[in-house]
Amino acid sequence: MMLAEKKILIRNQSFILTNQRAMFWEESSALIFSDLHLGKTAHFRKNGIALPDNLIQNDLQRLGDLIHHFQPQKLIIVGDFLHAGKNSELYIFHTWKIQFPILKIILIKGNHDRLSKDHLQKLGVDEIYATYEEDELIFSHEKLENQEKFVISGHFHPGVRVKTAVHRFLRFPSYIVTPQQLILPAFSSFTGLDTKNHPEKCQYFFFTEDGLYEI
Repeated sequence: MMLAEKKILIRNQSFILTNQRAMFWEESSALIFSDLHLGKTAHFRKNGIALPDNLIQNDLQRLGDLIHHFQPQKLIIVGDFLHAGKNSELYIFHTWKIQFPILKIILIKGNHDRLSKDHLQKLGVDEIYATYEEDELIFSHEKLENQEKFVISGHFHPGVRVKTAVHRFLRFPSYIVTPQQLILPAFSSFTGLDTKNHPEKCQYFFFTEDGLYEI
């Protein structure tokens, strides 16, 4: 894993953005990400769409590498941890989680997180919320309006179009930051990119496999 990092301050809290689709909150010792969409590739294969078998394994390997690097006390998953109902990828995650027995998992439920609380807890999720507040921050899968506190959300799978030297546009996944919110990129590598539905006057921190860039 080639790791690129960028530290930013939000409400006097330090966050390390990475090019590996997650960020680390130093003061809370929390690794934060959104939109893993566990079960998505298995769901597509079940419906006759041929996809590689190792997509979720690669995402979990990347997540494990980030955990080993940052040594967080907890994961904060900002929605769409799951994609479909029960399928083989849930067992893959349950087996993967065994290597991190004391790691706390906090889930803010997204529109795809439809399994019951009991099933989520059996997967290793410790706490489940519709929205979650810590210090001066609110975590919500979808953006919240008219909030005094800073909102960290996901859902949109944000990306940005960047013009190259040969006048072509390339699309990259991105963090989006405004004075009131941060929108996380999708953690899953098997997602599209929304390059249009962005807030006004925002900063972009887009990334490639080996770099992280601000525009």
